[in-house]
Amino acid sequence: MNEPRRINDILNDVKSAVTKDNNTIGLLMDVMHERGFGILIFLFALPMAIPLPVPPGINLLFSVPLLFLTFQQIYGARKPWLPKSIRNKTYNPQKMHQLIVKAEPWMDKLSYIIRPRLGWMTRNGVSYLIGVFGFLFALCVSIPIPMTNTVPSFAIMIMALGVLMRDGLAILFGMFLGCAWITLLATIGVTGFKAVLSTFL
Repeated sequence: MNEPRRINDILNDVKSAVTKDNNTIGLLMDVMHERGFGILIFLFALPMAIPLPVPPGINLLFSVPLLFLTFQQIYGARKPWLPKSIRNKTYNPQKMHQLIVKAEPWMDKLSYIIRPRLGWMTRNGVSYLIGVFGFLFALCVSIPIPMTNTVPSFAIMIMALGVLMRDGLAILFGMFLGCAWITLLATIGVTGFKAVLSTFL
């Protein structure tokens, strides 16, 4: 069985594919294959993972795409499906090339922490499980309660990096972190509900 490829190898493929005649988002996702899920989910989870209060409704701006993408993972899609209007959008090849060049040193440093291991976590039926957990955490992000979106968004982001870097351990950590947060919130909610009931009963 072939060893999982490092993210910088994928970036090199993308850099080679980015040309004036090949500059649509759809073709870029095709080059990334299933790792396109990791990139898109990471980008949508990142803003909500920053521990800052956001105006009401902003969480839905990011959680709805996360729900859309993670549902595709549950469904078993091999690569992200995007509406034709989005797939056909173009970008500046030169700026994309510059962005990849700037990202490569950071990805190289990140690969010392998040690197290919437990590859079975990113293949076959287990990828559906990643979608299930991601969808669950995205539902938590969609709940409009201030400062409760950060941890599940961070968990989704870690799982997305795990998919990108083929790191099953990072995926497991993201799952654990998100589930622990949901359990904590549920415990606080139940305890508070019981306290309110005891006050009036």
